[in-house]
Amino acid sequence: MSSWDELLKGKVAVVTGASRGLGRQDALALAEAGADVVITDILVESDTQSADEARKYGPLAQVMQSTQVVYAEKTAKEIQAMGRRSFAVKMDVTNRDQVREVLARVKEEFGHIDILVNNAGTLDHVSQIENQNDEFWERDLRVNLTGAYNCTKAVWPYLKEQGWGRVINMSSVAGTLGGFGQASYSVTKGGLLSFTKSMALEGARHGINVNAIVPGIIATEAFKMGNPKMNERMIQRTAFHRPGEPEDIANAIVFLCSDKAKYITGIGLNVSGGMELFTF
Repeated sequence: MSSWDELLKGKVAVVTGASRGLGRQDALALAEAGADVVITDILVESDTQSADEARKYGPLAQVMQSTQVVYAEKTAKEIQAMGRRSFAVKMDVTNRDQVREVLARVKEEFGHIDILVNNAGTLDHVSQIENQNDEFWERDLRVNLTGAYNCTKAVWPYLKEQGWGRVINMSSVAGTLGGFGQASYSVTKGGLLSFTKSMALEGARHGINVNAIVPGIIATEAFKMGNPKMNERMIQRTAFHRPGEPEDIANAIVFLCSDKAKYITGIGLNVSGGMELFTF
């Protein structure tokens, strides 16, 4: 067993939006590094109301639910098979009462919470400004930005009490570069970077490190469902001329959550294959 396998031994992590894509891989990587991991999402396989939840949050959630690209409980079982503790639970990051209840349950059952990965997000609102959907604009703010605020605020007292914690916010190159037709998404992802810096300042005196990941083009289920021509254009923007894999994001998160990164806080770490560089 390598030292990487023991990086997070004894830690308890909560990952939002972890039923698929980046969140699922983040949860698996944290468990491989030794952490017990709680999987949260609005979509859980055994939830009889999942179709209604999907409709509330737009076309991408509906596609994932209808095609059964939902692996919350499956991910929890995979983590249990590693010898870690895990369970999957329905949690809507926009519902403050539900967020507090879920985190209180984790604290009660596992004894402590050490790591929060704010991964839950929406990314299916693509329209130029004159055609931006006002309801989707508000939804994106609620989920991507206020959702991270809700979860961070709820977990903060637990992290302060123990004098150790890690919060990871999932931003995007759209938040640093902007995104054509992605006003709402870009705004929320840029806002997460400012939120990260503010929380890093507040957390430092309590042993809490707060950082953000800035992914580029990553080959998740959602990306693979996109327009092939548009996907190829974006891939060619990277220095490597290929998309990243979910594991690339997850590995960076494991590092930032470990004591190997104990003097790193308030950063937005680009894991983007050089997409922000001047490539030609």
